[in-house]
Amino acid sequence: MEDLTQEEWVTQLEHDENAVILDVRTDDEVQEGIIPNAVHLDIYKGQEFINELHSLDKSKNYYVYCRSGKRSGQACSIMAQLGFENAYNLEGGILKWEGDLIDIE
Repeated sequence: MEDLTQEEWVTQLEHDENAVILDVRTDDEVQEGIIPNAVHLDIYKGQEFINELHSLDKSKNYYVYCRSGKRSGQACSIMAQLGFENAYNLEGGILKWEGDLIDIE
């Protein structure tokens, strides 16, 4: 796992053909907006979250964020334990995000 500043996260993501953006916030938080193309998996769903992680392609590079960066850091640690080699945590989470957000319908 690697913590990246927003600038590092965006730059690396732009040049990564194998990238997946992962939002680990709650359903209520996601209603406030989500980074475009992000996949939503709520870390607070416990075993269901773990099961959803198992269904993901471990060969991809995951760019993970939450509200403040704490839960996404935990998610990256869990992913590392499950055998994911590349999980990048967005420092400061969506609170520090300056890019676009889209509404979830």
